Amino acid sequence: MSDDDLRVRPGLVIPRAELSWRFSRSSGPGGQGVNTTDSRVELSWDVANTAALPDALRERALRRLANRLVDGVLTIDSSLHRSQLLNRRDAEARLVALVVDAVAPPPRPRRPTKPSRGAVERRLESKSRRAQLKRHRRRPDE
Repeated sequence: MSDDDLRVRPGLVIPRAELSWRFSRSSGPGGQGVNTTDSRVELSWDVANTAALPDALRERALRRLANRLVDGVLTIDSSLHRSQLLNRRDAEARLVALVVDAVAPPPRPRRPTKPSRGAVERRLESKSRRAQLKRHRRRPDE
């Protein structure tokens, strides 16, 4: 691991060599330099063939990112900033956030619970008080 690699979490690092970049002109406002600078950034990472993830985490990531992958490659666009450097940092941060969510362990299953008898009684008492209040608002002839 070099200092230049992308740190996802302790023990999980994406080597810079696995990332590929493309740059193009960004749309939107930008002053005189908008037509000359390639500030839009496309960051691609091959999730299906990466050596950075163990097999179990790779399978989990492929399953969770399936709707974002094209042939096993995750692509992130960034044209939020006018600067290419800031867009590169933004794309890297978004990649890290996506990978953290994708490889996170599944949540523990919910244990079904029942409301206590006291809670049920309080709820029913509250309902009957409310019904009584509304009953008193009616006309006497009803």
